[in-house]
Amino acid sequence: MRFDPAEVARSVARRALWSRLSGVQLFVLSFAGLILAGTAGLLVLPGLYTGTRLGVIDALFTATSAVCVTGLTVVDTATYFTRWGQAWILLCIQAGGLGILTFATLIIHTLGRQSALHVEAATSTGVAAQIGDARTMVRAVVALTLTIEVVGAAGLWVAWRGPLGGGPAVWHAVFHSISAFCNAGFSTFSESLTRWRESPPVLLTIQTLVVLGGIGFVVLEELRDRFWRHRVRRLSTHARLVLLTTAVLIVGGAVMYYAFEVRGTLRPLGFVDRAINALFMSVTPRTAGFNTVDYNQVSNPSVALTVALMLVGGSPGGTAGGVKTTTAALLALLVAARLRGDRHVSIWRRTISWDTVHNATSLVVGAITILGLAIFLLLMTEPANGGAERSDFVRLVFEAHSAFGTVGLSMNKTAELTPAGRLVVSLLMFVGRVGPLGLTAAMVFRRGHGPAARYGFDEVAVG
Repeated sequence: MRFDPAEVARSVARRALWSRLSGVQLFVLSFAGLILAGTAGLLVLPGLYTGTRLGVIDALFTATSAVCVTGLTVVDTATYFTRWGQAWILLCIQAGGLGILTFATLIIHTLGRQSALHVEAATSTGVAAQIGDARTMVRAVVALTLTIEVVGAAGLWVAWRGPLGGGPAVWHAVFHSISAFCNAGFSTFSESLTRWRESPPVLLTIQTLVVLGGIGFVVLEELRDRFWRHRVRRLSTHARLVLLTTAVLIVGGAVMYYAFEVRGTLRPLGFVDRAINALFMSVTPRTAGFNTVDYNQVSNPSVALTVALMLVGGSPGGTAGGVKTTTAALLALLVAARLRGDRHVSIWRRTISWDTVHNATSLVVGAITILGLAIFLLLMTEPANGGAERSDFVRLVFEAHSAFGTVGLSMNKTAELTPAGRLVVSLLMFVGRVGPLGLTAAMVFRRGHGPAARYGFDEVAVG
């Protein structure tokens, strides 16, 4: 074998670049790579379509929506794709939901090799490092995910085997169980779940899967340790805050949806079905994307409530997007502390560090800035009747929040987007999935230590 100094130099350079990448950079790049792989599959794999193959932009949009577990679609998943095409989308959903580096670390551990520290750090970035070392975390995540998805699929199969038949119900049940737990919102039914709006077992199963996937793997593991294994006496402040905020948002949202839609989209239903559909409407905007009503027909207060819930999203370490429940809770606690005149943010006799509060504030500011820029770009790329159609503004705002929150709900606007608009929404889905702070941190390739001394304080008037 001939020694090639140039090849050795290139190999060393590649290893040096790899070693310089931080965990969050690997996390962001892994999602970008997975999107490219999903796009390539949609462009070249045979047997995925019932008709014409997707173009490059539409394939990129669909792959981004699947990997970022959003659910926005420019074509009907139920009729445009074959079972193989739906399976490819489902594979992208599952990989995106767990994080590609989770699978990578699992494979490395299965082969009995030691994974690099920065790979473990990237894995922990995607799911959270509080469970323990990365390999233990990966095993717990995969086992818990498969268990919940199998149980969910079994429950849906029982509900669907009568109307759909035992055989066809298997695929629909598996697809919707994975899509619901990953908070993806893709459906093998053209009308999403509107045909099942009077089937409480289906809606309750779907929204249970959505909630379990959205509260985060760390919280699920804590709940199992607390109530199943009895290893801990009390839940952490993080877990308690996630559960409390989630409960408040679900119950409060359901009550408001019921009040807003009892004389509207929910009017044809009986009392029980109205209550379950209102609960479903409160769960899916954070951030599943299934729908049982036409959001073009809901009232203006319901549209505003849906946008707010999409912005909040799910919880850290889960499959949902948005600014996260803990971020919203910390901002509410900050306002409450200021109104009481307290200098610190506290809950349950625990004080939250100012670094955490500042991160929450920065995340919300970054999210609002990104959404504002995206909406502005969409208003330029999506002309509506010469700019005279004001209702399109609401639909574009709704679409942007749905993309950033990786929700997947739409006011029937996605298929009408121009190619430029679809690229904007694709980028928004990607940013929403990896997070504004994660994307910003990934763009920093060299961290300076800064000056040893700080500058003098000064005051700026606010408010």
